[in-house]
Amino acid sequence: MFTRRTVLKVVAGVAVVGSVAGALEVVAQVRAVAQTTPPVTDRIALKGYDPVAYFTLKTPTPGVAEYDYVYDGVRYFFANARHRDLFKANPEKYAPQFGGNCANNMANGQRRESDPTVWVIIGDKLYVFAGTAGADRFRQDAQTAALKAAANWKTLKESRN
Repeated sequence: MFTRRTVLKVVAGVAVVGSVAGALEVVAQVRAVAQTTPPVTDRIALKGYDPVAYFTLKTPTPGVAEYDYVYDGVRYFFANARHRDLFKANPEKYAPQFGGNCANNMANGQRRESDPTVWVIIGDKLYVFAGTAGADRFRQDAQTAALKAAANWKTLKESRN
């Protein structure tokens, strides 16, 4: 025969077991989402311009937050889903060189934010610049400038925050 005390103990035990099971299920769901969700970042590449548009449309084109993708710790915006998908499939092809920093300043060993409307594609690589004068200097000997910038980027990229 069950006493009132026994019934209360059983009900309390079931409640505890149910709470633990529910909590474990929530933890499992959070882990699953964390594994499929890219890391959150506040850094926006190219001031929100679509990196694929430089190649496909041949013009700087603002992206929209609806079509975003995080690559190498930076959030990129795209003008449409097709551009986002092209980037996802081959980010090395479309991402700006030197993390989107001014290529001419990088060649001189300095980090400087670029203006994404001042750009050039050389050898299938996107380079952006802080201004037109730097872009012109870079183009004068693009191969040498790109090699210097790449060497400097190896040491300067860790200080990008």
